[in-house]
Amino acid sequence: MTAELHSRRTVLTTGAAVAGAAVGAVALTACGSDTPSSGSAAAPPAAAPGEALAALSDIEVGQAKAAKTADGKDVIVTRTAEGTAAAFSAICTHQGCAVVPEGAELKCPCHNSIFDAATGAVKKGPANQPLPSIAVKVANGQVVTA
Repeated sequence: MTAELHSRRTVLTTGAAVAGAAVGAVALTACGSDTPSSGSAAAPPAAAPGEALAALSDIEVGQAKAAKTADGKDVIVTRTAEGTAAAFSAICTHQGCAVVPEGAELKCPCHNSIFDAATGAVKKGPANQPLPSIAVKVANGQVVTA
């Protein structure tokens, strides 16, 4: 009878340990995935041509500013030179968090990826894809979608 109880305990203990390990592995896999969690982070936000994103005078040369499209999508607008600008999706290509402008860089607060604000290129991972660019031009002092 003792051997039978010991076998049941061993089976139950082993089963609980395996179940706990499986749950832990799933949680770690979800955190370490290279696919964006929002599903659409790889595609730039669609905006109608001529949609104003920001006033050029509100952004210093070499700096970036967070903005939104008319339909509420997060974008980043960077003043690349005196009369030119660039724009990118503000959604990190790693896990789908919104990046934050900090000088000439865009930083992801979730996993510390860093992007170049002028080009959208990855400067530091874990992200390994650049931020999708959005075609813009400067018209009448406004950065507008092209």
